[in-house]
Amino acid sequence: MEPPKSVEPPAAAAAKPEAKPAEAKSEAKSEKTAKPDADAAHEVPHVDIEKFATNVARMMEQGGRALAAFMKPREEGKIHDEPPQQVIDVVTTFGKVMEYWMRDAKRAIELQTSIGHAYLDLWANTMRRLAGETSPPIAVPDPRDRRFSDPEWSSNTYFDFLKQAYLVTSRLANHLVEDAEGLDPVTRRKADFYMKQVVNAIAPSNFVFTNPELLRLTLQSNAENLVRGMKMLAEDIEAGHGELKIRQSDNSKFEVGRNLAITPGKVVYQNELMQLIQYTPTTPTVLKTPLLIVPPWINKYYILDLNPEKSFIKYCVDNGITVFTISWVNPDEHLAQKTFADYMREGPLEALDIVLKITGAPSAHTLGYCVGGTMLSITMAYLSAVSTAERIRSATMFTAQVDFERGGDLKLFTSDETQIEAIERQMAEHGYLEGGKMAMIFNFLRSNDLVWPYIISNYLKGEQPFPFDLLYWNSDSTRMPAANHSYYLRNCYLDNNLSKGAMEIDGVTLDLKKILVPIYTVATREDHIAPAESVYIGASMFGGEVEFVCAGSGHIAGIINPPAGKKYQYWTGARPQGENVEAWIKRSTEHPGSWWPHWLGWVRHFDPSEVPARIPGSVAGYPAIEDAPGSYVKVRA
Repeated sequence: MEPPKSVEPPAAAAAKPEAKPAEAKSEAKSEKTAKPDADAAHEVPHVDIEKFATNVARMMEQGGRALAAFMKPREEGKIHDEPPQQVIDVVTTFGKVMEYWMRDAKRAIELQTSIGHAYLDLWANTMRRLAGETSPPIAVPDPRDRRFSDPEWSSNTYFDFLKQAYLVTSRLANHLVEDAEGLDPVTRRKADFYMKQVVNAIAPSNFVFTNPELLRLTLQSNAENLVRGMKMLAEDIEAGHGELKIRQSDNSKFEVGRNLAITPGKVVYQNELMQLIQYTPTTPTVLKTPLLIVPPWINKYYILDLNPEKSFIKYCVDNGITVFTISWVNPDEHLAQKTFADYMREGPLEALDIVLKITGAPSAHTLGYCVGGTMLSITMAYLSAVSTAERIRSATMFTAQVDFERGGDLKLFTSDETQIEAIERQMAEHGYLEGGKMAMIFNFLRSNDLVWPYIISNYLKGEQPFPFDLLYWNSDSTRMPAANHSYYLRNCYLDNNLSKGAMEIDGVTLDLKKILVPIYTVATREDHIAPAESVYIGASMFGGEVEFVCAGSGHIAGIINPPAGKKYQYWTGARPQGENVEAWIKRSTEHPGSWWPHWLGWVRHFDPSEVPARIPGSVAGYPAIEDAPGSYVKVRA
């Protein structure tokens, strides 16, 4: 789970102002009519040589601090660098692409010729501009690409050449991948992803001397921006204990329990793996059937309770539902051998027992988000095999996969045995996978939103990022215990055993068709973690009633979409079967705004009967241990 494409971080928004149509037309016109003397129109900032030299020295001093922070854990043996498996995979993948282009002499010559023509055309275009001729650009950036919004990218011949050279190179790089025939689907997806990372990394906007805005700022401030940036770089490497932990938000402005995760409640039960929170009612009566939320253990539960305006948990409480949620522990080496089965038994199964004892209800509604939904599905399949799932009245799945054949961008890192073994070697070192490593993978899935804008803003401009609750949560990473995570990666991403009916828990083979619990499953149309197509296919595998909803936007914004915001839309229609999700959308009904009220009506229709509101900690045997959000969620990796 990570911030979706549709939720833009304030730092990125500030760095990439929205282009208006009139401005776009003006910029296009300037590209066509710019003359060499336009370069002179940009006044060269005054530079104080003495201050500049002093700041360069200060920058180098901070650079030494950053290098020391990087080297210290390696010298102490806390980090053992070895050739990353990902690098090997990149080389192997690109090798397969180039094999296609090089194994046929005619094809290789045509490729070289097209590359040569592209750069010769660009050079000729630039020479015409320098000679004072009007010359339309060879390559124009996508209007949505805000990296090149500064006017000098068009008016200054030097920066315009860099911009067009980059765009031409990007176009050629995409051509190498897209037009390479005979690649298997996995290799093609890998090649596309890796090529995008390379292309994003080499953008001229990422470097001081090739970015007009950064160069002006450096000269105007006498390199003070680079001193601040290098200081922040050193701090971020220190915070990452030898690894770069890019700050995406001003974390000093947030605290879990103070202005995040503040819906009132009590921890009423805990074990080694989880705390169970029961929320304080805000209505005099509540639905007889309570709700148990199973969040992902890969991220912390409070994405569902960021603040009162965005809180799905508060929405449920305010609409008369007794809400319980699992808050997973942030595991250390002592929990390295906790298995997936342990997480199921000590998580949803144990929580369900406690919820029914506290409320006296015969069954509970359940809800799983992302990996939590996968866990909930496995739990229901297990109950259906060994006893009965009657204690679960309904199940709601938020962007949850049970079939991983089309498992999103994360499958790029888990598609073969060597990749899984590399992850297992990392986990064997401490007994868990560092939370920062998982967070970095999520960030690079959207590097032009979550990596490079912050490298530019933080380390080259020297600007502190804005406070943003969603990105604070995104950086509040959790560790992955070795045994549990290995089982999950192998059985879901690598072998796809759950959808095949081949997954086993404690010797019990799981069959999704045996799950007869009514299910409400939400896919999000722009999701790259749990793609809508994957969720759609998985929804067809359950044996009982299925209400499938496709929401607009992505993995987070499509779910955390309260009705008051009046954002996006959602589609409802027939049970998934046979076709793909886009075909399903075409014959479904579109509704404006949030799907939350639709879900609430679906839950209520099972049993609308109500009972007096239940007060957390009032049931004998289950006193309040501490106030929500509890202590487990406050442990940082």
